[in-house]
This record gives sequence, structure tokens and C-alpha cells, in this order.
Amino acid sequence: MFILKTMFSQRIGNRGKQKRLQELDRFDFTPGPTSADCIEDGLWLGNLSAAVDKEFLESIKCNHILTVDSCPLPRNIISLPGMISMYIQLTDMPHEDILSNFDNTFKFISEGQRSGVVLVHCYFGVSRSCSVVIAFLMKKYCISYPQALDRVKAKRSTVGPNNGFVNQLRLYERMGYLIDKGLLDWRLFRMRIASEFMTKVKILPTDCNDVIKPDPALVTAKPDPLVYKCYHCRRIIANKSNIIPHVAGKKVTWTNPQSFSNHSENVVCKEYLFCEPLAWMKLNSVEGKLYCPKCQCKLGSFNWVMGTYCVCKARMVPCFYFIPSKIELCNIIQNVEATI
Repeated sequence: MFILKTMFSQRIGNRGKQKRLQELDRFDFTPGPTSADCIEDGLWLGNLSAAVDKEFLESIKCNHILTVDSCPLPRNIISLPGMISMYIQLTDMPHEDILSNFDNTFKFISEGQRSGVVLVHCYFGVSRSCSVVIAFLMKKYCISYPQALDRVKAKRSTVGPNNGFVNQLRLYERMGYLIDKGLLDWRLFRMRIASEFMTKVKILPTDCNDVIKPDPALVTAKPDPLVYKCYHCRRIIANKSNIIPHVAGKKVTWTNPQSFSNHSENVVCKEYLFCEPLAWMKLNSVEGKLYCPKCQCKLGSFNWVMGTYCVCKARMVPCFYFIPSKIELCNIIQNVEATI
């Protein structure tokens, strides 16, 4: 655990005078000397030591600091006159969701460059802060991840996002440098983040509520034309758009779009129907069965942590699946017209 506290210490200067300095006392504070590099005009990338070095901040005329770390900066830094700060709590672990922050960090850095100088930092200035700067350059110049990485490395050779952040940056590129919540890659990514939380704390946090999709039986505004209904009671169970197609034998993952997209209906496996979690499902446990909310007929199963293997050996984590014989695909518009 990182611990921050503010204290006043007595230091003796070269001239023998005592100074009272407000400084950072952090038990794990070993990022080394001040280290920062100018990536482009108005944008610096560095470590924690640079962010708490007042003389350095003054020398580059820094008036915006973006912190991506486990702990925020001490008050004596963020309260400097004219200083504007942004803090993102994040550890340097592959499963962390840094991608969701890219739209906001782009706005912050852009505004900072227009009005002064921005320092983006994490602990060592290698992975987290580097990922944020790479995402910024990708969007600003409409360039690929490798191109943006090369630009940053040309100025700061020690950088290197962890593998999880690299995959998220590549997804950001596929989305066109904007969070596309309708894209299946993004939805699978968010499901995986939710799975990580369920693995650790056995409960879904509120910031993962977007993973649970609305009950299609209760949606009245722009309902999907194709839906799946319970074979026994005809209750709407899922929209066709909630179904996640998969190819026999391939693991379904957001890091490999070819595992679930760009395949004809003849190639897609139909042994199990993988699905997004839906509001009618009782998902307050790590694993369980899926029952029709109306007639209580068993429709399938789910597992947040271990996932499930389809009969075809394809695996998905987390996994929510229906047994095809228990549900039926229907055209809801045709049904309405027939009723009229």
C-alpha cells in the first residue's frame, strides 16, 4: 500500500541556514532523481520526482499536472498558484482499465497545451503516464499505436506500456480514437474488467454497471427487431445484438477481434449462445444458472471468473450462455404486425 503524508522537516542549506520545506514523505518513494522529457511543445512526460520538484516545475513553466498513480500528489504541489491538476488512481497492472480515461485525458492535455505546459507523470514515468501520452498523440495526429510509441521513445527511450495497456491502446485505435460503447470489442473489454472485480471482491462495483444491459422485454424505445424468446412461455430473453458470436475452438476475447467477428453464419458455432449479462439475470454470485424470469425454465448458465467452454471448445471469460433448444429467434416486428 502506498502511504502519503505531509510533514515539515528541518534542513540545513549550504550556507548553514535552516529551511522549513513542505515535502513528500512516502514509504515507497524511490523513483530516483527528477526525470522528465519534453515530448512536444507544451507536453512533458516524467516520473513522480519531477512532479514534486518545485524548481523543475517552475523551470518548465508547468501549470497543468496529470497524475496517473496509486496516490495523488501532496497538497503543497497541487495548491501551487495557477496549478491545475487531474488525478487518475491506477496501478501499473495489465488488468487495469486505463482506456476509459483516454477521452478525458485528451481534453485535459489539449487544454493544458493551449494555456501553458502540461506534465504527465506516474511513478517511474514508464508505463501508465506513457500510455496516456501515446493515446493523446494517436488521437491528435490520427496515427497508429506503433507510430505514437516511436514518437514518445524518440524523446524518452525508457518508456514501455505493460501488455494490458498495449492491448487497450490498440483497441483505442480500432475504435477511431473515441470510446465507442456500441462496439463489441469495447463491450467485451468492459466485461473482462468486471470479471477482474468479481474475482477479487465477489461483487460488481457501480462503475461496472454499464456491463449489465437492459432487460429487452422492458425496452420500449427503438427495440431490436430480432429477439430471442423463451421456448416455453415466449417471454423475450435477449436481443440478437446481445449475442456474442464465436468460432469453433477459438477463445472469445476483446484482444483478438477475429475470434468473434468478420465470420459468415456458416462458420459461427451454434452449440452455445454466448450473451452479454442482462438486467433480468440474477448475477449476485460468481456463478450460477440462468432461469427464465417468467416461467423459471432453465435457459443456461454463467460464470464471472472461470468462464465456460462451449461444446466446440471455444472459451469465454466471463461467460453467460443460453442452450439453443431453450430459446427461439423471433422477428418482433412481424409478430406485432400479425397481431394488428
